[in-house]
Amino acid sequence: MLSVNAWAEKQIGFLLFSEESRYTEAAKGIKDKLSKAGYTESNTHYIIAKAAANKAKALELVQEFSREKLDLIITIGTSATVIVANEIKDVPIVFSVIYDPVEAGIAKSWKSSGNNTTGSSTKVPIVKVLESLKLLRPVKRLAVLYTSGEKNSEAVVRDLQNVQVKLGIKIIPVIVSTNDDIDQIFPQVLSNVDGVYITGSNMVDSRIRTIVDMANKAGVITVSHLDDLIEKGVLVGVCADAYSVGSLAGEKAVKILHGAKPSSLPIGLPEKFEVMLNMKTVKNGHFPIPPEFMKTVTKKIE
Repeated sequence: MLSVNAWAEKQIGFLLFSEESRYTEAAKGIKDKLSKAGYTESNTHYIIAKAAANKAKALELVQEFSREKLDLIITIGTSATVIVANEIKDVPIVFSVIYDPVEAGIAKSWKSSGNNTTGSSTKVPIVKVLESLKLLRPVKRLAVLYTSGEKNSEAVVRDLQNVQVKLGIKIIPVIVSTNDDIDQIFPQVLSNVDGVYITGSNMVDSRIRTIVDMANKAGVITVSHLDDLIEKGVLVGVCADAYSVGSLAGEKAVKILHGAKPSSLPIGLPEKFEVMLNMKTVKNGHFPIPPEFMKTVTKKIE
């Protein structure tokens, strides 16, 4: 059972789908924004629930949330948000670290969810990511590792497919559903591509170090739009800072606690992006870095 403090002025539930660093950083950004607005531990009871990347566990936690008198629910991650939004209609929900809440069926539009949700997105203009990649190396065939059924992962694939003709890059979707897929399928994929795009799939994330190591040995560059994946070894990324994305969601949470309706608050998009380069991966993969690309790098992971 979740513990609700009857003496607190506000009761706020947090549901993190997993403990990936981008999720915990976003949660910290939200919590800090709430604290600065006066929602501190002295007057606000925070219930932190973690689903351990398990949808069944997330559903159990949401059902517990629904039995409590919460003033606000914060969700981190697409999978967690979809479950909460489907189950709870009478409590405001603020989400974060979602690639595309409209494609995921959480919101009707970016301007207004049309329901009890709002929040912030990690969505980066996919053209920016691919243009940055082409500065690093001419890429003609790009494998995209994703997991079917994970809405954020599928949305990235669709966005990449929508620009492949414009940028002259052949997008090759590669479904990763089990650990065996990485060991059995990925070596063959690497022999036929110039680069690998890493989406936010939980299965892919769980094997990211193996994926990067295999790509490095094959001389294939890796790219993502998620900052924590660059920190874990992906070579290059154009990314929104997870803490800042969380802080943006936190601003909306404060407005809701002050009386705003979630549907009146447009979904927030990051305003600036980092071009990140993992220098360890540069060394491990013996990747030459053109000076033109290096001039665009705003953050190096040493």
